[in-house]
Amino acid sequence: MKQGVFITVVLVAALIVSILIWQFVFGATSNFKDGATRKDPTNLIGRVYTGGPLVPLLLALSIMVITFIIERLLILNKAKGTGSLPTFLRKVHEDLNQGKVADALEACNKQRGSAANIIRAGLERYQAVNTGTISPEKVVSETQRAIEEATMLEVPLLEQNLVSLSTIASIATMVGLLGTVIGMIRAFQALAHAGAPDAIQLAIGISEALINTAGGLFAAIAGIVAYNYFVTRVDGFTYMIDEAAYSIMQILTSKHEK
Repeated sequence: MKQGVFITVVLVAALIVSILIWQFVFGATSNFKDGATRKDPTNLIGRVYTGGPLVPLLLALSIMVITFIIERLLILNKAKGTGSLPTFLRKVHEDLNQGKVADALEACNKQRGSAANIIRAGLERYQAVNTGTISPEKVVSETQRAIEEATMLEVPLLEQNLVSLSTIASIATMVGLLGTVIGMIRAFQALAHAGAPDAIQLAIGISEALINTAGGLFAAIAGIVAYNYFVTRVDGFTYMIDEAAYSIMQILTSKHEK
């Protein structure tokens, strides 16, 4: 599934689910003393409902953050491959040092994952061009080019949806702030009544402001923490891939220099 389609599907599904939760779970009459009027909540779930129409949006943003976190965890774990990555890299280095390119390719097929895909692409190109009919320099350059092309295909897959996480974090903060302002406006309107202030409207306004603030902060904090975690993890992973590709190229180059 293309990234744009995936994000659209997640957004629409999150909005639908959050609206249903807000209306039928948070807004259940059993959560309010006054029943269908829904002005006097008896528990925390009812108080969340009184946060106003921005609560479903904040809930949708939170659902999207959780979805992207799960999706990135699955993708990055898959990118590591089936076994230990350092062990796999040592095995490839040992095979290449002994001139066993076929064994190194077999190790890549067993390992799978992004690093294995990149190394396999380079070794397959190396086997294809290392026929003795072209110069050693050309063999090395073709292998290097294959590794770079494979890296350009694999790395963007590791970085998908990271921008979405940071964007959601920023949007959630603004939406929460908007809900805070709307709630404070309602609270001040209750205070502006002639005579005694409308205590119920005052409480609802303050509750709306605080609930939206809490919802926005939750989505923003989760998004920022997840974004920084995944960026650090992707950077470390790409660094390991670059180091592995460089060492492999050094081994292959030294073979042709002998």
